[in-house]
Amino acid sequence: MLTEPERKPLSGVRNPLLYTSLLVVLSMVYAGWVLFSRRQEVREMEEKAKAEKLAEDQKIVESLGGNRFEILNFYASPPVIRRGETAQLCYGVSNAKTVRLEPQTNSVWPSYMRCVDVAPRKDTTYTLTAEDGQGNSKTAAVEVKVR
Repeated sequence: MLTEPERKPLSGVRNPLLYTSLLVVLSMVYAGWVLFSRRQEVREMEEKAKAEKLAEDQKIVESLGGNRFEILNFYASPPVIRRGETAQLCYGVSNAKTVRLEPQTNSVWPSYMRCVDVAPRKDTTYTLTAEDGQGNSKTAAVEVKVR
C-alpha cells in the first residue's frame, strides 16, 4: 500500500478559511452598523416631521378659533355693487351652536368659512349673530352699498 506522505497543517498565514471567515464577519458587522445607523436617522427624521406636523396643526386650529367662541370674520365681497348685481357675504365662526343673518337672505349655519349670495336693492346693513351652547352671543355687521 501506498502511504500518503504526512501533510503539514496549514499555518495561519496560509489558511484561506481564516481570512474569508474574518472578511465575512467584518462585512456583516459593517452592514449591520450601516442598517442600524440608517434606521436611527429615519426614526429621528420621522419624530422631527411628527413634531413639525403637530405644531402646524396647532397653528391651524388656533387660526380657526381654537376652543374660543368668536366670529372669525364677516365681510362683503364686493362691498359696493350696482343695482341688480349680487355680492357675497362671507363669514366664519368658531365654536358656535347657531348662526343668524339679518335681514335673512339664505339659510346659514356655523362654519369656519362660508359665503352666501345677496342682491340688495338699496344700501343694506347685514348683521351676523352667533350663539354658543351656553347662551352667549356675538354680533358683527357689514354694509353693502348699492350705486
